[in-house]
Amino acid sequence: MPNPDTLDTTGPGTPSTPLNGVPHPAIRPARVDLDKTPTEPAPTTTPEPADEAVPDGPGTPSTPVPVDDPKLPAPRIFTQKRRPIIPGWLRNRVDFLATLRHNTLNAAYASAYHAVRVPAYTLRLTARAPVGTARCIRGTWHWVADREMAPMCQHAAEKDQVPEYMSLSGKHETRVHRRALIALTAACFGLTTAAALYVLAPGWLYLTASLGVLALGYAGQKRDAPIIGPAVLKTEVPKLTSDVVLRGLAAIGNAKISAAIKAKGEDHGLRFPSPITRDGPGYRADIDLPYGVTPQDVLENRQALASGLRRKVGCVWPSGDPDEHEGRLVLWVGDRPMNEQKRPAWPLLKSGTVDLFQPVPFGNDQRMRDVMVTLMFASVVVGSIPRMGKTFLMRLLLLIAALDPRAELHAYDFKGTGDFGALEPVCHRYRAGEEPEDIEYVLHSLRELKDELRRRAKVIKALPRRRCPESKVTSELANDRKLGLHPIVAAFDECQVPFEDEDHKAEIESICTDLVKRGPALGIVAMFGTQRPDAKSLPKGISDNAVLRFCLKVMGHLANDMVLGQGMNKAGYTGTMFSRSDRGICWMAGEGDDPRIVASAFVDAPMAEAVAKRARQAREEYDNITGHAAGEEPTSTTASFDILGDVLKVVPADEEKVWNERIAARLADLRPDTYEGWEGPQVTAALKPHGVKTGDVWGTTDDGRGTTRRGITRAAIVAAIKARHTA
Repeated sequence: MPNPDTLDTTGPGTPSTPLNGVPHPAIRPARVDLDKTPTEPAPTTTPEPADEAVPDGPGTPSTPVPVDDPKLPAPRIFTQKRRPIIPGWLRNRVDFLATLRHNTLNAAYASAYHAVRVPAYTLRLTARAPVGTARCIRGTWHWVADREMAPMCQHAAEKDQVPEYMSLSGKHETRVHRRALIALTAACFGLTTAAALYVLAPGWLYLTASLGVLALGYAGQKRDAPIIGPAVLKTEVPKLTSDVVLRGLAAIGNAKISAAIKAKGEDHGLRFPSPITRDGPGYRADIDLPYGVTPQDVLENRQALASGLRRKVGCVWPSGDPDEHEGRLVLWVGDRPMNEQKRPAWPLLKSGTVDLFQPVPFGNDQRMRDVMVTLMFASVVVGSIPRMGKTFLMRLLLLIAALDPRAELHAYDFKGTGDFGALEPVCHRYRAGEEPEDIEYVLHSLRELKDELRRRAKVIKALPRRRCPESKVTSELANDRKLGLHPIVAAFDECQVPFEDEDHKAEIESICTDLVKRGPALGIVAMFGTQRPDAKSLPKGISDNAVLRFCLKVMGHLANDMVLGQGMNKAGYTGTMFSRSDRGICWMAGEGDDPRIVASAFVDAPMAEAVAKRARQAREEYDNITGHAAGEEPTSTTASFDILGDVLKVVPADEEKVWNERIAARLADLRPDTYEGWEGPQVTAALKPHGVKTGDVWGTTDDGRGTTRRGITRAAIVAAIKARHTA
């Protein structure tokens, strides 16, 4: 008996190469022919030796069954999309107003342009009136004389086509007589009308004559130099067609796309599932990419795609479609680059308050539609190179928080230029500068926040499950002022300054990391902005746990992934593609499934002051003027721990060396309120200012394996304490 794995499956009606011509060794022939009913019992078989494979189940196959069963029912599930009855630009208020404003401004400008030039137009048209008169006379004579029939009559005469010539000449004479009569009648009535107007209403005659002269001048203007030219010189933007899209896709150099285009999409999956349409100030094309190609593959080559489309790169925005499969590409091509479009005014600029637990307008996408952001339950990271709008963006987020009268604001500007100064009247804590006293102020404020974090955790734990089912702060709980669970928003601009402070960086990093990890569920939002997104400026515990991420222009993939998250640059979401003119334009990740391009609303310092003034009034009505806004300062003025003394307590005298990670765990057991959340790197950073160096220390893991990890010697702690007392 042959081995089942080596059976010949090339019988009649059976494909020899299943799965698109690629034999698959894991697919065995079926045991029963589903298309035929056996008429004889299966033959008995003799058991094979143990070293040969035995088929699963009784019997052997007589005829293999194809992999694709023609009787296999299709799923009774289908999707359909109805095209909107009313165009999108009429249903979207922003698009409608943008279209109306554009056309109105163009019409007004053209009217003013031509109104100023009316005297010049009049003189130039009058000068060309004789030429226009000659052209009109010549044209009238050609019409009366029926000159267009002359070549046909001549052709019939030359070919000796007598019947045809006689017919054409008869028609010619009839036309000439009729047209001559019409011309003579029109001339007589014209002269009669002119004489009547001269007697009855000479003013109308002058007006009619003037208009006639101008009309003759218009007819007599040069073909290549018209007297009345356009008010606006337009540079024609080519219409987006399927041929243009395919040309652009071919330019990115993807082998599968190029093969599909060459084969005209046959058997490759490349197609346009819907027509190309206008979508706001641009075009939208939906494309099913070839099998195995994703929108990220196109996004990575956006510049080459823009070159193939012959558009500026700021006009071309490919993306995926979250409502469809992973191979659907939505290509939006704008009429002009995003940084050249006028952004709509921020909806909250002049009126309105917000609920931080709900989405709030933050900026605009490529189509200039509103983009929403939800600050609660998230920590925020903002990164970019200098002068790209990072501080403007963070100030905008603080203004959103200020417009919730319940929110408590902590604003720290370590650049020291007062960029957050407009928010000072509504801040519970505020500081601008990088001097030692500024760092001390922020450290004391952070200790307050850490105490508040612990208090809130206890309050949430004590609430009944029916009131707090998810063990996190909600808008309803924030409204109950007795609980003290109002939103707290703390922003640190140029956060690399406190994280690199030699004296306090360990404690500051520890508290901030705790705020990022536990704060969102307890109603505390921490925001960090830096011009140098690296491991020192943005500790890993913060960058790994932030939810909302805003990446403006950066210079490399490491900085990009530090802000947006690991692997984002490889996936095509990269801030290196922005130019210097793309101020305020960023990748926003965390609000939705995929990152998206957003232009933050433009709110300068005077605008910010007006919004903060309105926020102050709302807080006064809510009776929520506290802290710095009420003239109060932080109460905590002493250090919350003695790291050397505490380490000495948790390292017994008989333990000469110990790993830092074990010290962190013991410190958390010793003082959970102070050291909770600490790990080995926090211990290293906290001991470094005291001269205690870490090194490789041999130890045994919990499962008994010996290895080396970063640690310290107890003798180094004792020496540091003696040196401190001696000093």
